[in-house]
Amino acid sequence: MKRNCKVLVNVLLMCLLLVVTTSSQAFADAASDARIDRLEAALKQLQTELAELKAERQTEKQVSEKQIETVVTKVLDSKVPAAQDAIAQVPAWLNKLSFSGDFRYRHETADSYANNDWQKGRSRHRFRARFNLGVEVNEEFDVKFRFVSGTVSPVSSNQTMQDSFSTKDFLLDRAYLDWHPESIDGLNVYAGKMKMPFYTPLESLLIWDNNISPEGGAIKYAIDLQDNTKIYLTGGGFWVDEDSGGVDTSLWGGQSYIKKQLEAERYVIGGVSYYDYGNIKNRGSLESTWSTGNSFYGNTIVGAGGNQVYANDYNIFELFGEYGFQAYDMPIAVGGQWVRNFAADSGKDTAWFTGITINRAKKKGTWQARYNYRETQADAVLGAFSDDSFANGVTNSKGSAFGFDYMLAENVMGSLTYYLNERGENDDDLRKIQADVKIKF
Repeated sequence: MKRNCKVLVNVLLMCLLLVVTTSSQAFADAASDARIDRLEAALKQLQTELAELKAERQTEKQVSEKQIETVVTKVLDSKVPAAQDAIAQVPAWLNKLSFSGDFRYRHETADSYANNDWQKGRSRHRFRARFNLGVEVNEEFDVKFRFVSGTVSPVSSNQTMQDSFSTKDFLLDRAYLDWHPESIDGLNVYAGKMKMPFYTPLESLLIWDNNISPEGGAIKYAIDLQDNTKIYLTGGGFWVDEDSGGVDTSLWGGQSYIKKQLEAERYVIGGVSYYDYGNIKNRGSLESTWSTGNSFYGNTIVGAGGNQVYANDYNIFELFGEYGFQAYDMPIAVGGQWVRNFAADSGKDTAWFTGITINRAKKKGTWQARYNYRETQADAVLGAFSDDSFANGVTNSKGSAFGFDYMLAENVMGSLTYYLNERGENDDDLRKIQADVKIKF
């Protein structure tokens, strides 16, 4: 879609120059009238084809790059000097760039239950700003960047409104290459600080918060089979923390899942994942590497004071599934996960998630409803990287999350999410409300 916008800008510029050229020749002699007619005919043809492309977009059919290139090629082949001059004036490097981003304004309140009553907790206003830049190096290589607001925390780019109108940080969140060789269809190789390459059903965030941008290398390969079926294979190796005087903390992961597209907009997904952390047991808090905090986010620890360390290793096995179908003219998706850490010695090694989404908020006036329930034992997943919002980002927790999204305008969404969770051995109650306005551009 970003490429479509760039090409449309170029085409509009050509149209403007054609109109100017036509106007300037209106007072020419009769011999130039034929040329004007040709220009007008080319312009009408171009407008017709652009209208067809726009109609396809409005019906939610993705316009392929080849279609756009066909329109431009016809203009170039028309040998109209004004059109060719317009193309020539656009810098070639500009066509290799793509820009996008989003902004979110949030009001959040969080209360806890104690002494037989709800105790008023924290209420704050926050915002998040993200800006994406993509560079097409050639037909096989892209480089992608993302800049975000907030702090250096890997699980949140929210910026709380505080500190006497002080200026806020804008940080490098992603910087990676994407190699997609033409000779191997469906293959992508990533290297750098990248988007999370592993799939999660219904964006569960049970293992990974959706802000995580791991650092290292990954390979994804999608294989087309018969009967609208695809197999997805993903593998990656990441550097969690580099230790100049010792052994690095690492993460190695692999995932395989199959997606079968059925009739009437139905689909089914099933998959398995395995994640193996290296040198995590007996090391200090991961949070201490990015802040002055020392939280283990619910994971079991040993030691005391400043010598607290992780008590367990983390070798995480995951099974997941998702099913999408149509009911009452609405798309509906249900899904679930089961997770176990086979390296935990504590016995608190299991987590599970189930959820549903009803309808889809895409165009103005459309809506979507969400619900999920999960239980996460203390050492089932690494707490530092799991969902930052659910139970305030800790393991050893359980509960529900309710959500509703509504498209207020094109690319503008209003969202309301309510968390009703329990934490710790005593099942301390926690409730949280997040009211968002999200804008994409």
